[in-house]
Amino acid sequence: MRRMWPEEFNAVFNGAEEVMLESPAEAGEAPFHRKALRARITMEDYERIWPLAEMRFRLGEGNLAGKAVTLITTNPHYHAWHPKDGGSVESVSDSGRHFKTDYIVVHFLLDDVKETTPA
Repeated sequence: MRRMWPEEFNAVFNGAEEVMLESPAEAGEAPFHRKALRARITMEDYERIWPLAEMRFRLGEGNLAGKAVTLITTNPHYHAWHPKDGGSVESVSDSGRHFKTDYIVVHFLLDDVKETTPA
């Protein structure tokens, strides 16, 4: 099944950086190395994309075209990369009203998508 990332959420990848997730070997387990995207997004955006968590989506546009992403939220194998507090920024609107924007740091597993063609 080819599930495409919803275009209305493409902005969460703005400013995302590619990182390598590395886990040391623990008793009975092998170490792993996985490519990922780390993004600092608003709490509001996180709440909008949370229903897409732990599902793999293909990306169709921009510099990430040909890749697939999976938002890490509760997977025990990736506990160290579960969403974390990303701080907050206090601002003043044009009307002079003070407001605060909360951020969260999330990780998306990043995979290359390999297409096969029938012979």
